[in-house]
Amino acid sequence: MTSFGARVHAAVRERGPLCAGIDPHAALLHEWGLGDDAAGLERFALTAGEALAPRVAVVKPQSAFYERFGSRGIAVLERLVALCRDAGALVLLDVKRGDIGSTTQAYADAYLDPASPLAVDAITASPYLGFGSLGPMIDTARKHDAGLFVLALTSNKEGPEVQEARTSDGTVADVVLDRLRALNDGAEPLGSFGAVVGATIERGGHRLDVNGPILAPGYGAQGGTVDDLRRIFGAGVGHVLPSTSRELLRTGPAGLADAADRLNETLRGLGG
Repeated sequence: MTSFGARVHAAVRERGPLCAGIDPHAALLHEWGLGDDAAGLERFALTAGEALAPRVAVVKPQSAFYERFGSRGIAVLERLVALCRDAGALVLLDVKRGDIGSTTQAYADAYLDPASPLAVDAITASPYLGFGSLGPMIDTARKHDAGLFVLALTSNKEGPEVQEARTSDGTVADVVLDRLRALNDGAEPLGSFGAVVGATIERGGHRLDVNGPILAPGYGAQGGTVDDLRRIFGAGVGHVLPSTSRELLRTGPAGLADAADRLNETLRGLGG
């Protein structure tokens, strides 16, 4: 298997940069005429996966919306991951895990080891127990050609109190970005260790190009625009995966495929 960085680079060139979230909020289940239960979750998730996975580069389920239904929800997530990967999409599981030692290793084994029933191409991770605490995830990702997207500059209003805090090496966000840049040093065509940078943030002078993919949540319904992506990422915008969930899912099952195609067409010119 090639590295995650190489796979995502190739997938974006073939399918466009859109990252499609499959996040079964209770309100969305209701809008689709489904019950807020495991049966509704299954119908929603698999219908969305069947429409989106054959046409987008990356599918991003948010684990919490499956976990809330217990073991039946996790079983749906397992089926969705398999369906999406079989259709040729890369699966980025949004779990934002972060811990230390053996617990971090257990999270890495759960999501990044191909032997796991929940194995995916990449996960999101939180570095706020110290970037070094992610070591087991980084090592496991390298071993299995998987990827990691580390929170750096999120668009929620509470984020700056931690991410913009000053250290001797710059802000906390700058330290995270520097560590990712070091992990990806020399990688071709792209490193496997990405950053999460919101599509609505103020730029703030940060050096955002980490020679890896950048997940940019907040595009679409949360307010992020193509102009915002160009403003925030500049010349590095070609490595950005703009992520949207509600913008797509609110179209309903019949409109999902066309909506994904339209959004991807809008985004294809970003790197040009």
